[in-house]
Amino acid sequence: MSSVEYQEKVRWFKEARFGIYVHFGLYSVLGRGEWTMYSERINPAGYAKLVNDFIPDPNCVKEWVETAQAAGANYMVLTTRHHEGFCLFASQVSDFTSVKLGPNRDIVREFVDAARQANMRIGLYYSLLDWRFPGYFEPEKYPESYAALVDQAHAQVRELMSNYGKIDILEYDGAWDARFQRSRSDWSKFWCAGELNAMVRKLQPQIIINDRSGEDEDIETPEQVVRAGERQALTESCMCIGDSCGWGYMRFNPNWKSSEQLLQYLIQAAQLGGNYLLNIGPDSRGRIRNEELIRLQAIGRWLKIHGEAVYGAEHCDLIGAAEPGSVDLNLQGPWTRKGNVGYWCIFRWPGSEATAVKIATRPLRVTLLASSREYPFSWDPANGKLTIKNLPLLPPDELCSVLKVEFESIPRRMAEQDLAAWLF
Repeated sequence: MSSVEYQEKVRWFKEARFGIYVHFGLYSVLGRGEWTMYSERINPAGYAKLVNDFIPDPNCVKEWVETAQAAGANYMVLTTRHHEGFCLFASQVSDFTSVKLGPNRDIVREFVDAARQANMRIGLYYSLLDWRFPGYFEPEKYPESYAALVDQAHAQVRELMSNYGKIDILEYDGAWDARFQRSRSDWSKFWCAGELNAMVRKLQPQIIINDRSGEDEDIETPEQVVRAGERQALTESCMCIGDSCGWGYMRFNPNWKSSEQLLQYLIQAAQLGGNYLLNIGPDSRGRIRNEELIRLQAIGRWLKIHGEAVYGAEHCDLIGAAEPGSVDLNLQGPWTRKGNVGYWCIFRWPGSEATAVKIATRPLRVTLLASSREYPFSWDPANGKLTIKNLPLLPPDELCSVLKVEFESIPRRMAEQDLAAWLF
């Protein structure tokens, strides 16, 4: 695939910027998170009994999609199978599925159909590891189990890529070795990931694949932090609304992030030219908690007015939040950018006057994004100081107010040759 063809393939992903992650499985019954089987050492026979209490409501998947739409997201990713090995889809190589047990329903089919009907891009998560196989933990001791584990992974990924129409993203997880002592290249060899991904791309030529099979592929997926990619790739920052250990449903989760915090993460991801994948963890009935709904709806209301500052945003060079290895920061909030237009996303409203520094590109016009009202400003080309005047004393938006600044060309950060020059 040529560079031009590749850029065309990933265009939708770069324009989307915001997606919703759904963690749903047998762990939702226990309400203690998706790692409970392993962290509490529940043997497979005992764990399998949870299927009797796994009873998703008939319309729960439709509600997930409607919630994602209300939040302003453009794509969704569903856990088709987590580390517990329980499949939410029809599989010919496993009896441990929601089709053969429990609700006797293909949840992945319901998800794909609902998302497609809503014009939502579709992502499928698949965990390579399966705790039920001793060969995962001790491959040398249980070679037949190890071989069966890898065969299962390849077969099930083939099923997901063959049976549900066009899939936009494949999100692997669980490639790491059980002692977490080996390199990524070792993980790739363990899972025969090169061969696996070649098969995926043959079945789904336009698919975007993440980097968690041990192969680099298209996107990096850092967890619980927003950062730029460590290599030349797309970046998708994945995050929980509550505690970082609670991707799956946790009945008691004391540390909910505020709507303002979540929105800041989304805008920081957009400033870096990356995406933000925000997780929800429905309970065993498939119901989304009020704490999650309230925050997602608040983000959606904000994006309905200010989405121009996020969707399709490109990397912005202007000073944002504190950056590693730098003492520069913008106390009011980060910038995003589209072409020659900068969007100053102000969370800490400064009052009647707002000042940004080290702006090397001439500003032409300043307006409030929500109302298009224009404000006077001054800009000093010698030191790059931009001062916007006659602003409202109180913040125009309760979450984040956005000043739209049109520049003469792509806005760039000014280099300071003499760090003490501003003192004189």
